[in-house]
This record gives sequence, structure tokens and C-alpha cells, in this order.
Amino acid sequence: MPVEKNLLRGIPKVDDVLAQPAVQALEEKAPHTLVLSAVRAALDGLRAEILAGKRTEAPTAAQAAALAEAELARALRPSLRRVINATGVVLHTNLGRARMCPAAAQAAYRAACGYSTLEYNAGEGCRGSRYDHVEKLLCTLTGAESAIVVNNNAAAVMLVLNELVRGREAVVSRGELVEIGGSFRVPEIMEQSGGILREVGTTNKTHLRDYAAAIDPERTGALLKVHTSNYKIVGFTEDVPLEDLVRLGNERGVPVLYDLGSGAMIDFSKYGLPKEPTVPESVRAGADVVCFSGDKLLGGPQAGILAGKKEILDRVRKNPLTRALRVDKMTLAALEATLAVYRDEAAAVREIPTLSMLLLSREELSARAQTLCALLQKAVPQLSPQTVHETEQVGGGSMPAQLLEGYAVSLVPQDSAAALEARMRCACETPLVGRIAHDRVLLDVRTIDPGEFEQTAAILKQCV
Repeated sequence: MPVEKNLLRGIPKVDDVLAQPAVQALEEKAPHTLVLSAVRAALDGLRAEILAGKRTEAPTAAQAAALAEAELARALRPSLRRVINATGVVLHTNLGRARMCPAAAQAAYRAACGYSTLEYNAGEGCRGSRYDHVEKLLCTLTGAESAIVVNNNAAAVMLVLNELVRGREAVVSRGELVEIGGSFRVPEIMEQSGGILREVGTTNKTHLRDYAAAIDPERTGALLKVHTSNYKIVGFTEDVPLEDLVRLGNERGVPVLYDLGSGAMIDFSKYGLPKEPTVPESVRAGADVVCFSGDKLLGGPQAGILAGKKEILDRVRKNPLTRALRVDKMTLAALEATLAVYRDEAAAVREIPTLSMLLLSREELSARAQTLCALLQKAVPQLSPQTVHETEQVGGGSMPAQLLEGYAVSLVPQDSAAALEARMRCACETPLVGRIAHDRVLLDVRTIDPGEFEQTAAILKQCV
């Protein structure tokens, strides 16, 4: 105890640390209040180390100054910052889902840095609508009569249900009552919309007759079909094709809503991936409204898009929730730029990162892995870098049954994979996020841009 007290007495005073040249230099980078807070945090940390028995010598003022410098750097570091995604998960929800194409990023930047025609019709010199910027493009690409954009797909579904089903029933298959990210569930969204959930069928089988039996002229507001984009039921299963549901809805005078979710705009089966229902196909099938995400397989910014019949979407536009759920100018600018690329499918596959990463060939992935491995063998030979064949997931609640064949660079640290992985996340301004398998750290090259290889090597140098 006396030793501990002596060490505590030896902790430098705040003023002594503030007088250190290193701390004086910090005053030129940040306000005095932040520097003072960093010094106090450093001293508090030293005190805690002594009390925990982790220090056997009293710290000097210079040591405290160095700790204060590190504390200030952490305080000034943005919380939301870029990471290098080495997980292989293309649509990684925790890492921001879709990477936007350069045209979209530049459009968002221009919208953020200056005034814009957000709600101004420059040709007429009068007020315009923010939805006009993307509606024509969406209608051209999907074949829909009209379109609206809100802040995410859950909001899009809730909005259209609120307009069409409030106080009435929406008929849904039990096998399509999905839970999306963050524990949000279709029944809960239905409840918030003011609609009443009417479940039909069973978990594995729902027939057209189940929907037909549930329709009541007074109670039924809509038939809702949900694309199970984040899971698959296999085996003894049956669901009702959208075309059949539309036919039933037309016969009974009930609108059909389709929560497509992932929002594919191209047919992935043409490129060797599993068939996903696309937005244009869903519109052609006759759904009154199709709801889908902007930041999943579409590859744009986070948004919820409603495309469908003009009569219904005109009503949705007047719903008070539309204003509460509207998107800002940067999202609209990025979405417009993303959609513009889709005018040419070949350009979309080439320029939209989500599509280009999903469609990388095994040969290209192997070549990238070998390039990164050679770089790391020179930079961090102690980690024994090797190329390995791996499988990856698409992520983001998309293509749940599809494993992508790819390549990674494996690293074998001298301590443990968990310890190295933690240092990769924390040692540098830009976190390097990989994954662990069999006590190795894997850097999957599908999601590492080749332009990030040198920075990846630099980060790992600091981690060994």
C-alpha cells in the first residue's frame, strides 16, 4: 500500500503536463479545452493503471504528455470513418452496405457543397418536387407508371400499407413474415402502419386458394407478397407466384403490393449467379406497387423506392408520412447518378462496385490474392502470408443461399488470430476488418480494392 501511495503521489500535476513542449504543440491543433481534457484523461488512465498494479514506477511528465497526445488524437478522430473491408462480404451491413460508384459519390458531394435544384424548377422559375429528379429514370428502368423515394425499404412498405391498408387487413403468407436487420419484423411494420395482419397458409406451403379464402370486400385492403431475400425455405415447399397473386387481386379488386427488398435491377443468372426477381420483372408481372432498397443489389445509397401504379402513388405522395420519411438532397443526387449508370447494363456491371465485386471471376480473384500475398510476404513475413481458396456471402440480406467462390490471404500471427484482428481494427486511423477461421486471419480480396493493397500492408506493419 505505501508503494502504491508513493506512485500515486508521483503522478505529474496537470499544469506540469500542460507545460511540456509536446502538449504545447497540441494547443496549435485543438482548442485548449480539448487539450486539457486529454491531459486529464491521460492522468486518469495512469492512476487506474497504478491502482490495478500494472505500474511499478511513477510516470514522468513527458510520459503523461505522450499519453495525452494519443488521447487527443482519439478525441479528434471522426467516429464514422472509412474502413478497409477484408471480410469478403460485399453488402456488409455493419460496414455501410453498398459502396457507391464514383459518379454517385461525386453527385452527393456537389449537392452537399452548394445550392441545388432540390425543390426548384429552373425551367419554370417556380417550386418543384424533389421526387422529380429520380422518378423519370425509375419509370424508364422499371417500366412503372410512377415512383417515389423514401429513406429505406421498411419505410416504403410502412408508407404504402398506411395509405392502402390502415384499419383494414393485409393478407400475407406465413412463410413470408420475415425479420429484417435490427430485429425489425414485417408484423411490427404492419402494426405501425395501422394495418391488420391476416396470415394465410403455413410456414412451408401457401396456395392461391389460401389468399382467395381470406379476401373480404369490406376488410381486405391489400394482398402483400414479401420476397424472402434473407433466407430460403427448401424441401417440401410451395408459394404463390406474383403473377398468380396479381391475377387474383385483379379479379377481386384488391391491390397487390410486393416487398421485393433487395432490389435487383439486372438478371444475375445471365452472369452465373442464382436467379433473383428483378424490379422490372415484378412491375411487368402487374404488382400495383413494388418496394425495394437502394443500397442492396441496386448498389446505390440507402433509400426505399416505391415503383408502380400512378393512381396509388399519387395517393401515397399526399400521405403525411411521406414528408416524415423523405430523403435528403445528397441521397437523391447519389441515387440519380446510380440509376443513370443503369441505362447501359454493361456500364452498370463495370462501374457499380456492388455488381463488379459480385461478378468477379475466380481467375481475377486469384490474381488479386497472389498480388496482395506477394506484397505482404515482403512487408510482414512474420505473419506467413499465403493465398487460400475461400467462400463468401453476398450479405445485406441478399442471395442468402449463395456462397461465392473466391480467394483470401491467410495470416498466422505469433500470438493469436483474435489479438491480431483486434490490432488491425484499432492500431490505425483506418481500421482493417478481416475475419478469423481456424486461428488464422483471412483477408478476402473480393472486397479489398486493389488500390487499398499498399495501405493494407502498411496497417499490418503497425500490427506486428
